[in-house]
Amino acid sequence: VAPTTPVCEVPSSAMTGTVVELSCKETEGSPPSEYQWYKNGVALLEKTGTSIARAANITYTMNKKSGTLLFNTVTKNDTGEYFCEASNGIGLSQKCSVKRMQV
Repeated sequence: VAPTTPVCEVPSSAMTGTVVELSCKETEGSPPSEYQWYKNGVALLEKTGTSIARAANITYTMNKKSGTLLFNTVTKNDTGEYFCEASNGIGLSQKCSVKRMQV
């Protein structure tokens, strides 16, 4: 079963240095969807502990299975427009509407 449009939870504002979690979920897809977060239209990298992730100064953890995007300490650099995409290899992937987070 193809995924439906996911529901995205993105806080509109966050305090610098706080922990912020964005979530994305859809329940119709079978097999269960994997989730990819985007910031300003660019796919976010999954932090795998590689030197690339460290070089890119990645401050978040993205879980493709649960759809969460967790910032341990948000910075002003994390301000932007976020959306997520659900896909399970069946039918078209589905995106939620873009939401802006101001840090």
